[in-house]
Amino acid sequence: MKVLILAAGYAVRLGELTHDTPKPLLSINNKKIIDRILDKISAVKGIGSIYVVTNNKFFEKFSDWRLESPYNKKITLINDGSNSNETRLGAIRDLEMAIEEMAIEEDLLVVAGDNLFDFDLNDFLKFAGTNRGAVCVALYDIKDLNAAKRFGVIKLDGHNRIIDFAEKPEIPKSTLVSTGVYYFPKNKLILIKKYVTMQDKKLDAPGYCISWLAAADAVYGFTFLKDWYDIGDIESFERANREYRKKESDNRKDPAR
Repeated sequence: MKVLILAAGYAVRLGELTHDTPKPLLSINNKKIIDRILDKISAVKGIGSIYVVTNNKFFEKFSDWRLESPYNKKITLINDGSNSNETRLGAIRDLEMAIEEMAIEEDLLVVAGDNLFDFDLNDFLKFAGTNRGAVCVALYDIKDLNAAKRFGVIKLDGHNRIIDFAEKPEIPKSTLVSTGVYYFPKNKLILIKKYVTMQDKKLDAPGYCISWLAAADAVYGFTFLKDWYDIGDIESFERANREYRKKESDNRKDPAR
């Protein structure tokens, strides 16, 4: 299995914080977001190459970071060539480009580079194994219909199959939201290219592609209970900082927690 981290966004809602620093390289309680993601990925057995797709504006920043990363031998950086939020390719196009450029033909775990989560990726991949051959999405119950409007909202049937997926809906059908963690079995990778080549398809959030897939094929959702943070704006960034500072301080005081 290979891993792709989507890190080519410009995070304009974070203002000056991301003017010269890409969001995945921001620190939450003195540790970079992408390093926290890689710690989670490293706990999964059988992971091969790790690809990080970024943009031209921040490619050098990621190159400097990679040199210092303990995982640098596994990491390959991909430059999508864009230089601004206005000219960005979009996460789905970045995903398709990385698959083609790196000739990926193995099962693929895709993780959004601004994602903070406490759940174990092994649990998610075990769930994917029980639905062999199907695309799977990691979900979180945000428990607030109003808050759900800011995310990709999912409705499941009794067998955890996705029966509805809407990006930032005005009227959410549930409080289950996508966390930006996806599993694509190798036989489904070709469908990403098919989606990209279709006319009038949105290429920004991966949820648009997942919605299309779920309408045509079986896609399953894994709902976890551990904490999840979407670093979308200054408020959510500061909240994550506060909560990680507290929980990691508590863990140092009581390692058994």
